Amino acid sequence: MIQLNIKNETSRLRAVVLGTAKSIGPVPKPEDCYDPKSLQHVLAGTYPKEEDMISEMDEVVKIFEKYDVQVFRPKVLENYNQIFARDIAFVIDDKFIKANILPDREKEYLAIQHVLDNISKDKIIHLPEKCHVEGGDVMPWNNFIFVGTYSGNDYPDFITARTNMEAVEELQKLFPHKIVKSFELRKHNTNAKENALHLDCCFQPIGKDKAILHKNGFLIESEYEWLLNFFGKENVFEITKDEMYNMFSNVFSISEEVIISEKNFIRLNVWLREKGFTVEEVPYAEIAKQEGLLRCSTMPLIRD
Repeated sequence: MIQLNIKNETSRLRAVVLGTAKSIGPVPKPEDCYDPKSLQHVLAGTYPKEEDMISEMDEVVKIFEKYDVQVFRPKVLENYNQIFARDIAFVIDDKFIKANILPDREKEYLAIQHVLDNISKDKIIHLPEKCHVEGGDVMPWNNFIFVGTYSGNDYPDFITARTNMEAVEELQKLFPHKIVKSFELRKHNTNAKENALHLDCCFQPIGKDKAILHKNGFLIESEYEWLLNFFGKENVFEITKDEMYNMFSNVFSISEEVIISEKNFIRLNVWLREKGFTVEEVPYAEIAKQEGLLRCSTMPLIRD
């Protein structure tokens, strides 16, 4: 059985679900895109090719193997996008929480049944139907759970609004001993540079006390300021609008010292190394065209 344990984003990783790009299916129609960045690449004829994305994910597998991390992959569904494992569920402490995602994506969850079969049934939690949540919006950070949300009355109008306040309240009930802190994110259906699809598109903690942050991803300046003060300005790497668009905040930590990052994130990777991190660089620019990167395609199960 898998003994789930996730207290934060950076403790030493032992087991993870990594999505798959196999049999991803045809290029989606513009009206079937879930986010503005995919839409942009569909319209421009630059949507990523399956073989390129498979080879990018293979590079990540090699790094997990190097660090002795157990890797689970979803069962491959024919003509179906299963890259973003983070969306479908997430672990906090020893609980595996199924995300109430866009209904079209329910099959993705069923494709990890072989993982679920190894988790104690009483640890698998299904949230009430009214709770909308995706794993990219949920970040356990020791005594805190940071959650990206959108509470505007126009929530139903945004296909990019993925996590609602009902989910935030339910998480607080599930983890009464933690502080669940929500952040209002900026949403836009058609302009990717004005859209923070998930919290991990504009913020991520790294190491013991550092973070990557993008101010414009937050609708309420005081919430952004809270994070800046919480980590301390000297510990925060501020990313630009273009860097947010390229998913600079969506790296993935194997430990407090080791981070997997995209090889083109030169400014970030230099800063990380200056701060003492080991940076494992991989090509992931094709996958990034779907508004997701390394954190989006991984679902950690066990960290020490």
